[in-house]
Amino acid sequence: MTAAAAAAAAPLTRRTLLRTAFTAAVCGATAAVLAPVLRARRPRQTLTPAPLTEETYRGRHISVDLASAAVRIDGRPLHVMRRADGSYLSGINHFQSYATPLELARAAVDELGTTALATGAPHHG
Repeated sequence: MTAAAAAAAAPLTRRTLLRTAFTAAVCGATAAVLAPVLRARRPRQTLTPAPLTEETYRGRHISVDLASAAVRIDGRPLHVMRRADGSYLSGINHFQSYATPLELARAAVDELGTTALATGAPHHG
């Protein structure tokens, strides 16, 4: 009799049932913890972006150069930073990241309200 046949013929015990349930729970928890990490490592699948997007949002003129992620609100530049996971953040709200520069520009307009964006100052000296 082979080991597989012997295991199949063995009666189902409480110990075997608990061991199987524990193993399934550990595998499920490991998968749940690793899923976001593995998803973030995958490159984002994007189409070739249009070179320039312009729109009026809440009375403010937004222009976004998607190739370089340059954002202007009413003609004034907004400092945009690209994160390692491919999302974007700005100095207006650097605690929130956005999937596209256009979403970031809209959120900046929401945050600014009627206040004008400051003129471009030299960076780091």
